[in-house]
Amino acid sequence: MRNILVVEDSPLVLKILEHLFRQEPRLQPLFCASLGEAQVLLETSASLFFAAIVDLNLPDAPDGEIVDLVLHYHLPCIVLSGSYNEQRRDELLLKGVVDYVLKESQHSYEFAFRLLHRLERNSQVKILVAEDSEATRHFIRRVLSPHQYQIIDAEDGNEALRILHEQPDIDLFLVDHSMPGISGFDLVKLLRQKMKRHELIILGLSADAKGSLSAKFIKHGADDFLRKPFCPEELNCRVMSTLERRDMLHALKQAALFDSLTGLYNRRAFYEQGEQLFLQAQRGGQPLSVAMLDLDLFKAINDEYGHASGDTALVGFARCLREALPDTLLGRLGGEEFALVSHLDGPGLAAGLDQLRATCAQLRYAAGAPPLSFSAGIYHGAPDDLESLLHQADIRLYQAKRSGRGRTLHN
Repeated sequence: MRNILVVEDSPLVLKILEHLFRQEPRLQPLFCASLGEAQVLLETSASLFFAAIVDLNLPDAPDGEIVDLVLHYHLPCIVLSGSYNEQRRDELLLKGVVDYVLKESQHSYEFAFRLLHRLERNSQVKILVAEDSEATRHFIRRVLSPHQYQIIDAEDGNEALRILHEQPDIDLFLVDHSMPGISGFDLVKLLRQKMKRHELIILGLSADAKGSLSAKFIKHGADDFLRKPFCPEELNCRVMSTLERRDMLHALKQAALFDSLTGLYNRRAFYEQGEQLFLQAQRGGQPLSVAMLDLDLFKAINDEYGHASGDTALVGFARCLREALPDTLLGRLGGEEFALVSHLDGPGLAAGLDQLRATCAQLRYAAGAPPLSFSAGIYHGAPDDLESLLHQADIRLYQAKRSGRGRTLHN
C-alpha cells in the first residue's frame, strides 16, 4: 500500500481523483484542502507518504508555496494546474517536481496516475548518461532525479563502455553524438551488435542541426533521439514512453510464455523448453523423467465451492509444486493438468511428489473443502522424444486415477 498526499480545494477535481483512486487499491489517498492542513500532516507524518499530488494555486498558497513545502520533505511531487504557463512549467520542473499536469480532461488526471505507477517502478531503473559536457550531465540529472531513477554519469564513450560492462543491468542509455574517444554514434553501433533492444534502451543526443542525424542514429540501433537543447518535459516524456514500451513488450512476452493464473509455463512454452532439455540430455547421453499430474475431483471443487476456490486451489498447488521441485521444468497444460521434466530418476521424482502430496493436503482453498489431492504418472527413460515420454507418463497417470487417485505410478 502506498500513501499519496493529495492537496486540492476544487470539489470537482477531488471527485475525479477520488473516482480514480477507488480503481487503484494499492494507492491510498489522504486529502487536504489547504497548505495549512498539508503542513500539519507533513510535520507529523511525512515519512508515511510515497508521493504527493498538489494543486498549484490554493486559497492560502496562491503562488505555488505548496510545491516548496512538499519538496522540503523530499516527496516526489506531481503538480496540477488550471492554467498553462511555459516559463512557470520549466521553473517547476527544474525545481524538482515530477511533472506539471494541466487540469484539462479525464486523460490529464489519468496521466498523473501513470506517473505514480512509474514512480513505483523507477527506483529499479538504472540510467547511464554519457555526455562530455558537465553542464548537460548536471541538467539531465536535475530533470530525471525527481522520477526516482538510479542515474550514473560517464564523461566519454570509453567510460560508458566500461560502466556498461561492469553493470549489465543498466536499463537505459542516454548518449551524446559527439564525445572524445569513441563517438556516441559508433558506440550505438557497437552496443547493438551485443545487446538487443529489450536488453538496453538507447536514446541519442546531439546539438547538430542536421535533420538526417536522428534517422541515422535510429537506423543503427537507437530507440529514440533528442536534439539539444531540449526542454525538461520533452526529456521526461521520451524516457517514460520508451520505458513503457519496453515494459509492454516484456508483459506481452510474459503472456506468451506463462500461464496467467499460476505463473508456470503454458503448454506451448513448456513443450519448447522441454525440447531444449531433451536435446541437451541427448547430447550428454543422460536419461530424463517426465511426469503428468492431475488434481483429483477438480470439477467437484468448482461445482461445490465455486470457480474462485478452484482458482485458489490451482494457484496454491502451483506454488507448492515450484517449492517442492525448484530445479524442474514445470508447466500447466490446461485446466487442472500439469506436466514436468526432471533429471531425477523415477523413484527420486516419485519421492518428491509424495512430499508435495503431503504439503498439498494442508492447503486451505475453501471453507469446509476436503484436502487437495493429485494423481501422477512418471516415466523415466532415454530422451528420444518428449511427446512419447509424456504419453507414457499419461498412461501411468490414468492408471493411478483408476486405482483410487491420490497416488503416483512410475515405470
